[in-house]
Amino acid sequence: SPTSLLAWTHSCAKMVRQASKLVGLLLRPGALAPVQQNAACSAIGLRFKSAMPEPVSYDHLHQKDGKVLHPDLLNESVLKTQYAVRGELYLRAEQLRKEGREIIFTNVGNPHALGAKPLTFTRQVIALCMAPFLLERPDIDKMFPKDAIARAKKVLAAFKGGLGAYTDSRGNPLVREEVAKFIEKRDGVPSNPDHIFLTDGASVAVRLCLNAMIRHENDGVLVPIPQYPLYSASIKLYGGALIPYMLNENQNWALSVDNLKKAVKEAREEGKLVRGLVFINPGNPTGQCLSTDNLKELIRFAHDERIVLMADEVYQENVYQDERPFVSAKKVMAEMGEPYKSGVELLSFHTVSKGTAGECGLRGGYVEMSNIHPGTIEEVYKCASINLSPNTVGQIALSVLVNPPKPGDESYELYMKEKATELASLRRRAHMVTDGFNSLNGVTCNFTEGAMYSFPQIKLPPKAIEVATKLGKAPDVYYCLKLLEATGISTVPGSGFGQEEGTFHLRTTILPREEVMTTFVEKFKKFHESFMKEHS
Repeated sequence: SPTSLLAWTHSCAKMVRQASKLVGLLLRPGALAPVQQNAACSAIGLRFKSAMPEPVSYDHLHQKDGKVLHPDLLNESVLKTQYAVRGELYLRAEQLRKEGREIIFTNVGNPHALGAKPLTFTRQVIALCMAPFLLERPDIDKMFPKDAIARAKKVLAAFKGGLGAYTDSRGNPLVREEVAKFIEKRDGVPSNPDHIFLTDGASVAVRLCLNAMIRHENDGVLVPIPQYPLYSASIKLYGGALIPYMLNENQNWALSVDNLKKAVKEAREEGKLVRGLVFINPGNPTGQCLSTDNLKELIRFAHDERIVLMADEVYQENVYQDERPFVSAKKVMAEMGEPYKSGVELLSFHTVSKGTAGECGLRGGYVEMSNIHPGTIEEVYKCASINLSPNTVGQIALSVLVNPPKPGDESYELYMKEKATELASLRRRAHMVTDGFNSLNGVTCNFTEGAMYSFPQIKLPPKAIEVATKLGKAPDVYYCLKLLEATGISTVPGSGFGQEEGTFHLRTTILPREEVMTTFVEKFKKFHESFMKEHS
C-alpha cells in the first residue's frame, strides 16, 4: 500500500544516513586500526541488513499450483475474449462426433467440410507448384491442361526458392500485382500493390489492422449487431471497446445512419474515441446486401466523423438476388468524387475461403489500404514482418482467385461451369433454408440475399426461458443445445453475435449439399415442433 511503501522508504533513508556517518569515520586516515576497521565494516553490513524491512513476495502472482501459465494468471484480455463460433455448442458437437453421432456442422462457413468440391484449375496449379518435378515429365501436357502448366511455371519463377521459401512479409510481389489488377478491373480505380498485404486468411488482416488502430481501452470500433465474433473477440483481445450499432431486422437487417450517429454520440459522451467502423457486405450472420445508396451514406458518415472504414467484403461472390449486386466500397467512394475519393481512410478485406472457391484451409486473404498514411503502412509492414511471411499455398490460391482462366484458355469453360453450378446451387439452398424456417410456427427469417448464413428469430415460450435460466444458460443457447442433442445439427446461438434484447436467434450456414439440406430442414422442423410442444 502507499502508506507501507512510504514507511519503508523512510526506514531505508535513515539507514543510509547512519551508514554514511560510519563510512565517513572509517575513511578518515588513522581514525581506527585495521582490525577495528574490518570489524566495523562487518557490523555496518549486518546492522543495515537487519534494519531493512522484509521484501514483499509476489510469487502468488507468478505461479499457482506449480504452474506459471495457470489459467488464473493469464493476460486478462485473453480471459475476457469469447468466440461463439467455436464455443460451447461446437465443443459439445465434437464430443458427440467422437462418440459416433452423425453431426451436421452448420456452425461455421466451411464449404469443403460440407461437401463442396475444389475448383479444378486452382488445385491443378497448386499441385504443380507443390510438386515442380512433375513439370519435368515428358507427358505432363497429357496430365494437366496447358494453361495450368503455364501458370505454375510463372508462379514458380516468381517464388524464388519454391513454395518452401519465405516471401516478402506483405506477400509475393507477383500476387500483389495480380490483386491490384483485379481491383482495378472490378472498380475502375487504380490500386497500389505496395498498399496490399497478403495474409493467412482475411481474419489475420482484420486483426493486423485492429491491432494497429487500438491504443487503449477508450479506443472504440463501431461494429454492426448482429456481428461476426471475429470483431468482438479481436477488439477485446487488443484492449479496445466495441461500440455496437443495431441493424434493423424488421427492414431486412437494414443499416441506419441514424443508429450510427446515436452510437457515436453515446460513445463519445462516455469518453470513447471512435476510431473505426466495420461493415460486412454481404452480411454475416444476417445475409443482407448493401445498396449503393447504403454505401454512400457510410462513406459520408466516415468522412464527416473522421472514422476509418473497415469493409469486410469476403462474401462478394456470394449473392443470391439480382436487385442489389455486390459493389465495393472503394468503387462507390471513387464515384462520389472529392472530398471522399481521397479523404476517407478505407481498409478492404477479401479471401479465398468464401465464394465458390471455399478454400478455408488454405488460408489466403488480403487487405488493401486506401488513403492510409504512408508511415502507418510502414508500421503495419513492420508488424507483419514479425510473422516473416504469409503461407505460400494460400498466396497461390489467391493468385488464381483474382487472375482466373481467360476466354480461349483451355481451362476457361470448366472453370466457369464449376463456379456457375455452385452459385446456382447456393441460391437454391438459400431459398430452401429460409423457406423452411418461415414455415415453422414461432420462427421468422429474412431471406438470405448473400453470404452463407441464415439468421432466424425463434420466439421462445416463457417456459423454455424459465428452464434455461434455471440451468444457468442463455435461452438461445439452451434451444441450440437441445437441437444438437436431438438432431445432430450444430448451430451458433444468436447471443454469440449480439441481438436486440428480448429476441432470440441462431445462425446456420446454407452450405450442406442440397440432398443433405432436405434432411436438415425435415430434422429441424420435427425438433422445433417437439420443443415448442414440450415447453408450451
